[in-house]
Amino acid sequence: MLVKVYGSAVFGVEATTITVEVNVDTGIGYHLVGLPDIAIKESSFRIAAALKNVGYSLPGKKITVNMAPADLRKEGSAYDLTFAMGILMASGQIKATNIGDYVIMGELSLDGSLQPIKGALPIAIKAKEEGFKGFILPKQNVKEAAIVSGLEVYGIENIDEIIRFFDKGQALERTEIDTRKEFFQELENPEHDFADVKGQESIKRCMEIAAAGGHNIILIGPPGAGKTMLAKRLPSILPPMTLHEALETTKIHSVVGRVKENVGLMAHRPFRSPHHTISDVALVGGGAYPQPGEISMSHNGVLFLDELPEFKRSVLEVMRQPLEDREVTISRAKFTVTYPSSFMLVASMNPSPSGFFNDPGSPATSSPAEMQRYMSKISGPLLDRIDIHIEVTPVPFEKLSDDRRGESSLEIRKRVTAARQKQTDRFADNEKVHYNAQMNVKQIREHCTLDPDSMNLLKVAMERLNLSARAYDRILKVSRTIADLEDSDKIKGAHISEAIQYRSLDREGWLG
Repeated sequence: MLVKVYGSAVFGVEATTITVEVNVDTGIGYHLVGLPDIAIKESSFRIAAALKNVGYSLPGKKITVNMAPADLRKEGSAYDLTFAMGILMASGQIKATNIGDYVIMGELSLDGSLQPIKGALPIAIKAKEEGFKGFILPKQNVKEAAIVSGLEVYGIENIDEIIRFFDKGQALERTEIDTRKEFFQELENPEHDFADVKGQESIKRCMEIAAAGGHNIILIGPPGAGKTMLAKRLPSILPPMTLHEALETTKIHSVVGRVKENVGLMAHRPFRSPHHTISDVALVGGGAYPQPGEISMSHNGVLFLDELPEFKRSVLEVMRQPLEDREVTISRAKFTVTYPSSFMLVASMNPSPSGFFNDPGSPATSSPAEMQRYMSKISGPLLDRIDIHIEVTPVPFEKLSDDRRGESSLEIRKRVTAARQKQTDRFADNEKVHYNAQMNVKQIREHCTLDPDSMNLLKVAMERLNLSARAYDRILKVSRTIADLEDSDKIKGAHISEAIQYRSLDREGWLG
């Protein structure tokens, strides 16, 4: 008897429906075809034990399972439940006339219980697109899939539940989520708050500008100055994610199985902080079966690289193209996948191997030559993609011991959101540009015009401070953001002056 059951495979961040054809005939053997990987090939052992432990059996006949389309590589253990239901139907152990209306996915344990799967959200989206009535999957993933409205989503804990559902008509509990209500409830509760930061007012101002314009930023300072503390609080002042951004971000995390259990839509912007021993493949994505890397996991959020010079040079250089294109394309012989990677890069570093500035009062000092050699680990083209460079100095005791709380993240976020809205209106006709950091040369010339006094100020600064040529456009972009924060249509001299301060690494001899 031939039976067709439906599952799904995820390529990139999109799903493809897989038709699982199960045929039980006279003879002996278990034949699995359709380019399965090792985890899928081992499914027969899990299925046999699980069926036996819930009162059914793997028939002692010739079982042929085909996964169509047969030329696509399939991977993972999420097809166990799909195969098991097909085998039970094809062998006549159960009857299910409507099984073709559902996408069925889940990894089986030997006792018949289900383990969570990866990619539940893109699978649910594809199931709705193709007109399936419902999606049956492990209970741990049910909230993730229930984000998709118009699709019946059922979470189960044991294969016995789905057998009774199809064979005996026993109802399953449908999971429904009010996506908008759940999403907006989470927005006003940031985990980290700028109110906890003592002192560092100038750095907070710098972070506000970076958030308002989507600018990449690098913090340079000695250990204990608060670089990591400040970086962790940056997502709390970024504008709240839109529903579209939240869905896009959740899809990426779903593909790699990083959505927390019993969590639906991700409401907070992601913050990723990989260790400096990370490989280039882990950072940008890839592998034999390509998976999203850290830059894609940071999509619509922040990627924090602590101790930037400690990262391997090859790792840092592979970020150059994604920083410009806001996406990364991974090519293999038979297919190509593209992952979105629109993130804010926040980097921190010590100014020297010892960690301290060239200060006689510091516990350890380094010569200017040692400091320059340490700085040279970061290439010019990478620094060229970082708009703001700021030096972070230690907080004095008087400010550390002050009991007064600083300005909260929610208050700063209001100003940032207002500035971002001005940019959204400004670039409404351009689908690829949403905020100032994304402006190209043509748009800079159009939106960053200066009056003669401001132009003269910039000229003098570039000559006296020995600023490099690449600093010119960056200063204009940052000054445009500062003007937006002040609700000014024109860039003024004060905006240019402040932006010039944020190009520390472009100054020749800044190390002293």
